[in-house]
Amino acid sequence: MSPVRTTVHVVRHGEVHNPEKILYGRLPGYGLSDTGREQAKRVALHLAGADVTALFVSPMQRAQETAEPVAAALGLEPVTEDRLIEAANAFEGQHVSVGDGALRKPEYWPLLRNPFRPSWGEPYLEIAHRMLGAAHRARAAAAGHEAVCVSHQLPIWTLRRYLAGQRLWHNPTHRQCSLGSVTSFVFDDESLVDIAYAEPGGTSDPTATGA
Repeated sequence: MSPVRTTVHVVRHGEVHNPEKILYGRLPGYGLSDTGREQAKRVALHLAGADVTALFVSPMQRAQETAEPVAAALGLEPVTEDRLIEAANAFEGQHVSVGDGALRKPEYWPLLRNPFRPSWGEPYLEIAHRMLGAAHRARAAAAGHEAVCVSHQLPIWTLRRYLAGQRLWHNPTHRQCSLGSVTSFVFDDESLVDIAYAEPGGTSDPTATGA
């Protein structure tokens, strides 16, 4: 019997309205900017011709808003999946730019003691495991077709590195996960056979605070 091929497209949300440029993490009230809404529309156009039968979305406002045009284009009802949420971060609500933010304050320095875990937030391995669980839920729901998951930069990049067999700690400047990007995981049954990447929303700086 031939394996069942299923593709799970994991979308990063569009640009967020964040004029104060803080690290907002899981804080409520951060929706898309006008640019972010345009990026979401471009993602919807990119996916409109795909054989997508399931749509799962992070509970964060920016992800839910990104999913709206995608849901409309595909004729699907989005399902909130908590495991697609942004990574937890102890610097949430802070300015974290080197030289002018929380990183200058000695009380925060203990949080930086282990960048390989990392010590300032949710461990990479925990992110990878929950994202893998969400991806396989989507794969099972859309077996033989395609699924879309809307999530966030660090969780998507961590999942990609985990499935590619790469170490999870990394240089943030090397992340290939722009705003409005689509990282596609192709499975034969439960086995990963390919990873593809597209940027319908355009390129963006992977280290921009508040992106």
